[in-house]
Amino acid sequence: MEIKVQPMGAYQTNCYIVSIDDKEFIIDPGVGATSWVMQNVKNPTAILNTHGHFDHVWSNDELQKALRIPLYTPKEDAFFLKSSSWMPDLPPSTPDYLVEPNETIDFDGVQVQFLHFPGHTPGCSVIEIGDAWFSGDFIFERSIGRTDFPYSSAQDMKRSLERFKTIPYDKTVYPGHGNTTTIKQEQQYADFWIQQL
Repeated sequence: MEIKVQPMGAYQTNCYIVSIDDKEFIIDPGVGATSWVMQNVKNPTAILNTHGHFDHVWSNDELQKALRIPLYTPKEDAFFLKSSSWMPDLPPSTPDYLVEPNETIDFDGVQVQFLHFPGHTPGCSVIEIGDAWFSGDFIFERSIGRTDFPYSSAQDMKRSLERFKTIPYDKTVYPGHGNTTTIKQEQQYADFWIQQL
């Protein structure tokens, strides 16, 4: 598996291209992601959103049309893609597939699981592909997603962190912002964040 990353826009939102078994998955194409993605894909398969905030979905529609591939978005976050109170000029996009919580999707032998960790948003998910976790704005290096936004929930985040603590394996975590980390590394801080919420 090969992973390319490019921070996009003012919030430096990580856009990922994951290449595995001759398939390429585009994760969280943010502001201005289209040209970079177009230069770096040969066999694009799908666009995957970890959640619906504007800085992660900005280029959804443009890439759907340019690459003619489907968009997969967590069901509970689909409403974010239509409009943003923060960014009124958000280009609206329409998912081709609404992902259920904790659903696994089989792309001709490549298993892509959306692990539901609500709190930052109602549908906030970690996308698990092989030995990688694409954590969106759930878990960062020594930090977690904010819960003071509209539709965020500190109570949901607490429950998500409690579940996160029980993950029995370790994988590399590729977050929506900042540097990579690991599940085991961030599990050390889960109790601290639970106490802060």
